[in-house]
Amino acid sequence: MLIKEAILLLVGLSAGGIIAAGVFAFLAIIGVFPRLIGKTHTNEHIMLYESCIILGGVLGNVSDLYKIPIGLGGFTFLGVFGLAVGIFVGCLVMSLAETLKALPVISRRLNLGVGLQYIILSIALGKLTGSLLFFAERFGQK
Repeated sequence: MLIKEAILLLVGLSAGGIIAAGVFAFLAIIGVFPRLIGKTHTNEHIMLYESCIILGGVLGNVSDLYKIPIGLGGFTFLGVFGLAVGIFVGCLVMSLAETLKALPVISRRLNLGVGLQYIILSIALGKLTGSLLFFAERFGQK
């Protein structure tokens, strides 16, 4: 039984590691990390960025495999985590849009000279509102 569990652990961690490596390679190819480093002018902290990216992948795999209790202060942790994930997803979306040059195409097709930023903001606020309503409704249910 112990050998079976050890093999399952090895296969699970390996598969998760491969998927995480693919996701991070995709993010590196489209230029999310170099763009963030360039915009924040933090070139001297590249090793810290790399360590955080690797640590995030490993902790993501471990938290996906095991249910780790958050304990006291969990609400604060989840708030900070949610904010960080939201910022990252926003950076990812903007990087994809910039990479694919989608914003000028949308602007030309909708004949928008001014106001595209308000459309993007309204879409983001709609997503935020929908997410908050979804989680508020299910908060406290088991």
